[in-house]
Amino acid sequence: MNRQRILLTSAMAVILLFGLGVYLYDRMEDERLGELARQGNSIFNRPHSPTYGSAQAKVRIVEFFDPACETCRAFYPLVKDIVDRHPGKVQLVVRYTPFHAGADTAVKVLEAARLQGLFWPVNRALLDAQRTWGADHNPRPDLIWTIVDGTGLNLRKAREDAGSAQVLANIEQDMADAKALNVTRTPGFFVNGKPLKDFGHEQLKALVNRELETAYPQ
Repeated sequence: MNRQRILLTSAMAVILLFGLGVYLYDRMEDERLGELARQGNSIFNRPHSPTYGSAQAKVRIVEFFDPACETCRAFYPLVKDIVDRHPGKVQLVVRYTPFHAGADTAVKVLEAARLQGLFWPVNRALLDAQRTWGADHNPRPDLIWTIVDGTGLNLRKAREDAGSAQVLANIEQDMADAKALNVTRTPGFFVNGKPLKDFGHEQLKALVNRELETAYPQ
């Protein structure tokens, strides 16, 4: 009986120690990722990454984004609204993750547009026409250049840039960062380095609000 009690006590102690170790590791990892998220050049935020909102904001939403993703299209106005509701306090950072068929062409065009300061209007045009060029079963990336004509984009320059080594390297960097962060679907969100584990608009707002309370205590 005593031997069984000793074994049970030992097993419980091992479980508790394991749980404590996991908790401490997760906490240290959260702190490490949070510090990386605040840096200007890290796994979360590269110099080429398009941004929306103040660069001085203390809360940063990082979205791994696929322009052919229907959920990304649905979240587009919702995420911008979160930033707009907290002027100067929240910033959105966009990372390219072209998982869907045809999206590789779209992100090249978006990165070329960013070089001309036109990422956001071109992105809006692509999302508005997503069903035309990015349908799951019949993607038509060949239509993208026609769709973005009229956004103010210099098409000749954009075509050159879209095939440049720098644009390709930037997209490859985003894909490598997504893999390192275990992003396997889009949109993938992180807020100050914390992943959105329970996906949804309300869950994203709640995570942002928690970070706002920490960053801007009343």
